[in-house]
Amino acid sequence: MKTTQTRTSTVKNRILSLASIVIFWHLSAFAPIPTPPVKDQSIQLALLLDTSNSMDGLIDQAKSQLWKIVNELAAAKCNDGKRPAIKIALYEYGNDNLSSEEGYIRQVSGLTDDLDLISEKLFSLSTNGGSEFCGHVINTSLRQLNWSTSPNDLKMIFIAGNEPFTQGNIAFRTACGLARDKGVVVNTIYCGPFDEGLRTSWKEGADITHGTYMSIEQNRKTVYIATPYDDRINALNEKLNDTYVYYGASGASKKEMQAIQDSNAGSYGQANKVERAVSKSSHAYRNSSWDLVDAARENEEVVAKAKDEDLPQEMKGMSTSERQVYIKQKSEERAKIQQEIQSLNKKRQEYIVANTPKEEADSMLDAAMIKAIKEKAKEKNLIFQ
Repeated sequence: MKTTQTRTSTVKNRILSLASIVIFWHLSAFAPIPTPPVKDQSIQLALLLDTSNSMDGLIDQAKSQLWKIVNELAAAKCNDGKRPAIKIALYEYGNDNLSSEEGYIRQVSGLTDDLDLISEKLFSLSTNGGSEFCGHVINTSLRQLNWSTSPNDLKMIFIAGNEPFTQGNIAFRTACGLARDKGVVVNTIYCGPFDEGLRTSWKEGADITHGTYMSIEQNRKTVYIATPYDDRINALNEKLNDTYVYYGASGASKKEMQAIQDSNAGSYGQANKVERAVSKSSHAYRNSSWDLVDAARENEEVVAKAKDEDLPQEMKGMSTSERQVYIKQKSEERAKIQQEIQSLNKKRQEYIVANTPKEEADSMLDAAMIKAIKEKAKEKNLIFQ
C-alpha cells in the first residue's frame, strides 16, 4: 500500500514539475524582451530655403537663429546616454540667379558636421526674384544627400517659402512619397498666414510623411534677451579660440573662418554671439579635419604625422613628445573653458525664459523648427536635456 502511495506521489510531483516548466516556458515566450539601447544614433537635417525676392526676412532669421537651433540639437541624448552625431545640409531654391535647367535649385552644402561651413554658406545667401518649385527641391535633396539608412536616426527636411506648394514639374506628392520611403520627415514652413499655407497645399506636403506644418512671420526680427552672463561667456569664447591648433594644408584658413563666423554671429548682437559660443562648447562643434585637439581625440597618430610646415608658428620644430604634451595641455584647457560656458549657460537660459514674452517666441523660424524636431525625436527615443 505504501509503495503504491509512494509511486502515486512521485508521479504527481513529476506532473507538477512538468507543469511548472511548461508554465514558465509559456510566460517566458510571451514576456516582453527588453529593448537594447540604440548605439551611434544621428540627427540629419536638410534646410531648404526660398531665396526669391520676398524672402529677405526668412534668410535673416536663419542667419540670426542658426546657433540657437544648433544648441537645441546639441541637447539631444540617446537612450544609452550618448549624444547623437549632428549633420546639417543647406539648399536654396526659387532664385533667378540659379540654373533654370536645375529647377532654380542649388545645393549650398551637403550633410556636414562642419558648422562653421554651414554658417559661412548661410551668410553668403542673397535673394533675387524666381520661381519656387517645392517638389523639385525636395526631390533633389533626397537624391543628392547621403541620407542614413538606419531606422534609428532622425532624418528631417525643413522647407520654407511663401508660394504655392504645387508649382514645378515634379509633383510634391511624388517627392514627399519618396521621402516617406526613405524614412525622411518633411516639415513645411509657410512664410505667411496659416490659412493661406493650408490653401496652397503646404500642410498636405507635410502630412504625407507625418511631418509638421507651420507658419511663421518671416519679416519679424529676432529678439535677443541680454543677460548678466553674456560678457563672461564672450570672454571665455576668446580663450576657447586660443585652444584651437590648426594643421593641414587648409588648417590656417579654417581657423581664420572660425573667427569670421564669430564676427558674423556678432553682427546680430552680442547675445547672438553668445549663442555661438555655447554651440562651440558642445559636442556638436567638431573640427577634427583641421584642429589637432579634436583630431587627437579620434586618432592620436595625427599629432605625430602632421607636417611641420602646416603647423602654427609656436609648434614648428617640436618633437613628437613635445607636440603630444602641448596638445594635451590645450585639450585640458578647452575642456575647462567649455565646462564653465555650459555652467553659465544654464543660468543664462533660466534668465531668458523668465524674461521672454511668450508672443516673441512662437512665430519665428527657430521656434517652429525646434518644436517639430522635439516631437519627432520622441519616436527615436531621443530626449532633450
